[in-house]
Amino acid sequence: MPSSKTVKDYIRTIVDFPHEGIMFRDVTTLFADPRGFRMAIDQLLHPYAGEAIDKVVGLEARGFILGGAVAHQLSLGFVPIRKKGKLPGAVISEDYQLEYGEAIVEIHDDAIAPGEKVLIVDDLLATGGTAQAGIKLIERLGGEIIGCAFVVDLPELGGRARLETMGMDVHALCAFDGV
Repeated sequence: MPSSKTVKDYIRTIVDFPHEGIMFRDVTTLFADPRGFRMAIDQLLHPYAGEAIDKVVGLEARGFILGGAVAHQLSLGFVPIRKKGKLPGAVISEDYQLEYGEAIVEIHDDAIAPGEKVLIVDDLLATGGTAQAGIKLIERLGGEIIGCAFVVDLPELGGRARLETMGMDVHALCAFDGV
């Protein structure tokens, strides 16, 4: 008999992590379950099946797990966007604001060719700062973003609206109220 579980059912919430008052949405429980993980990958790529896509980009770090699996299923190449100092070759960088400071992400300067169509994948959309920085990097290389796919959306933090204001198509498998 088929399971009636949804992707959201596989995600656990850890209260007061990493700080008091935070409801951490832990996708490692989703990754650990073969049915849940396959369901998430299938649902992440479904809206883009049949689209002309050249590369899948994953945002550090859980976006590597998801993006790699999506790229494999679509028979595409995978490109990581990493925290500063983690990539070995020539890179371009983009800084962005976090709720508690600043961060910098990087991409190899030859990872995306001008005109390539790109799908961005990550586990969670909160404020949208990391995704926005990734979008800017891809656009600086001449890539065309066809969509941004996330497992979890935290609508109260405004990330979806931020990305949609940039003209991005945003797809999320589930949403959690409360941060």
